[in-house]
Amino acid sequence: MPQPVTSVNSAASAVFGTGCFWCSEAVFSELKGVLKVEPGYMGGDPARANYKDVCAGDTGHAEVSRITFDPREISYDELLEVFWQTHDPTSLNRQGGDVGTQYRSIIFFANPEQQAKALAQRDRLDQSGAWERPIVTEVTPMVDFHPAENFHNDYFANNPEQGYCRTVIRPKMEKFRNAFKQKLK
Repeated sequence: MPQPVTSVNSAASAVFGTGCFWCSEAVFSELKGVLKVEPGYMGGDPARANYKDVCAGDTGHAEVSRITFDPREISYDELLEVFWQTHDPTSLNRQGGDVGTQYRSIIFFANPEQQAKALAQRDRLDQSGAWERPIVTEVTPMVDFHPAENFHNDYFANNPEQGYCRTVIRPKMEKFRNAFKQKLK
């Protein structure tokens, strides 16, 4: 089925950190209405926005995915729903075996509307008891985005048999695909 032609002028952007950007890029890339997902770094020292330094855990960056989407096809609220359900927002500075501030749960908002939506969903979910522990997800203004090195682009698609992809990303993708069947491309 042909995809609708989407004007670049109608595109919006969201930036989420859900731990390793290889996971979040793989997840968000499969959603209808998502035009592009770029792994990168946000929130730290611009001079040290590179994989080696960020992995050391002392640059202040979070590994993030910048998602360009068509709001006529998928809403920011729907992206937030995927965000909450595809990582552990109660785990401070870690996701599974990935440990450090670079793996924190974080939403970088582009405008007051995104901020209000992110805070409202976070507060509602936290009060609902959906998780046994409190949500620790940061909600903070967007700052300069630094694209990750090229080898990170489409990492899961290009390296499906790599160990991390087989043991961490593949099971996450199976759960995601089952939970969001109606939203997949």
